[in-house]
Amino acid sequence: MTTLGSLGESAVLARIFPKLPAATAQLLGPGDDAAVVAAPDGRFVVTTDMMIHGPDFRLAWSTPYDLGWKAAASNLSDVAAMGAVPTALVVALAAPAETSIEFLESFADGLREGCAALAPGAGVVGGDLSVSSTLTIAVTAFGDLEGRAPVLRSGARAGDIVAVSGDLGAAAEGLRLLFERGVVDGVPDATAAARVAAEHPVPIAAQLRPHPPIADGRAAATAGATAMLDLSDGLAIDAARIASASGVALALEGLTPEEFTGGEDHSLLATFPPGTELPGGFRAIGVVVEGLGITLDGVDVERAGWDPYRGWNGGVG
Repeated sequence: MTTLGSLGESAVLARIFPKLPAATAQLLGPGDDAAVVAAPDGRFVVTTDMMIHGPDFRLAWSTPYDLGWKAAASNLSDVAAMGAVPTALVVALAAPAETSIEFLESFADGLREGCAALAPGAGVVGGDLSVSSTLTIAVTAFGDLEGRAPVLRSGARAGDIVAVSGDLGAAAEGLRLLFERGVVDGVPDATAAARVAAEHPVPIAAQLRPHPPIADGRAAATAGATAMLDLSDGLAIDAARIASASGVALALEGLTPEEFTGGEDHSLLATFPPGTELPGGFRAIGVVVEGLGITLDGVDVERAGWDPYRGWNGGVG
């Protein structure tokens, strides 16, 4: 097996660069001290996210291709949530020296194909490699506002429609199945996970290889969305973030507990002025009202979802 340690950084990069997607906005790509990316708007959106083996993924459950895809998807979704069009990514990866070069090549394939499927034109313009006993992935993504104002979390107003684009609850169901049936004696197991994936392909794919509705971020901004965010920690906690930032309450309805508390959907939650024809895949799930907090079918609910320091809080009530 050819490892990262046996090849060295220069040889590893020579193997990886041809697999990475080029960005349409790229003026100077990988190979120099820094990349140069066009910003026609005069501004750019920037976001960053980390994935660490253990709290964020398990190698027994995720292939390197899955990890590349999900690293792209989670960051592209944050750019879309600002109403911007993703343009470029910078990717840093720290891995054990004994990691195979094939692992990194498959990771790069996932990045490339994730960008191509979710945000055509976005690409990897640079990054960094390092060594660590814990596999760690860090991605920074950039986006173009195309002359529009960014869509913030703080713009929701009483009377606005609350709408969501994308699936709710499937990713959390996939994670639940993996923890319940993708283990042997409580330890994540690749064979058990493959069996679960064959029996429940939709929720497992939603967890390991999400398909956020990236194009709907731009569509929402064009349609006049007043507030928007990426649903990464669960609808309950993320809706509360819009409510808190905007100084309003969100009255939601018709959602199951799984849809309400499930995390890692990477769907888009947005508010629109009354009477707006909802764009793309958006569907109404409630209304913005005076007050503070969140209600579901008229009942006050607690802030529930994922916190990286406290873990999962799935309580509703």
